[in-house]
Amino acid sequence: MADANPPETPPPPQDPGAQPGALVDPFRAYNFKLLIDGVNEGHFTQCTGLHAKVEVINYREAGGGSVVRKLAGPLRLGEVTLRYGLTQSPELWSWFQASVSGQPQRKNVSILMVGMDGVTEVMRWNLLEAWPAEWLGAPLDALGQMVAIESLVITFESFNRG
Repeated sequence: MADANPPETPPPPQDPGAQPGALVDPFRAYNFKLLIDGVNEGHFTQCTGLHAKVEVINYREAGGGSVVRKLAGPLRLGEVTLRYGLTQSPELWSWFQASVSGQPQRKNVSILMVGMDGVTEVMRWNLLEAWPAEWLGAPLDALGQMVAIESLVITFESFNRG
């Protein structure tokens, strides 16, 4: 005969971040950090435009017949767009305001891609002689405690992988 009271199964374990009263790091879901002078000034969920192209110059030597040589021309760099960001620092806005006034402050900055834990550095790009060229603010939320950034466009003169 079957037992009338089957043993109770314990509830599934809960994610520690979902516990009432537990502190959840709001930056954890943001996988790109912007460092200015080695200081973390913002967190973003998307980074696009990291682009470089060497222009091709077609050159036909005199007397060379129909052979067209290809020479390396000028380097064209894209502009990096960081989207959907958060910051607690006024530094980004001050940096952009210098550009608005016609006196861009060129700085060496780093964009870090971090792992799913929000801490471990996976990859780094160093932008040299960089300055902000465009700022688009996100809709304001009276309940939020941080400045949200819809997009920040940064122009630069050279870059490397760190």
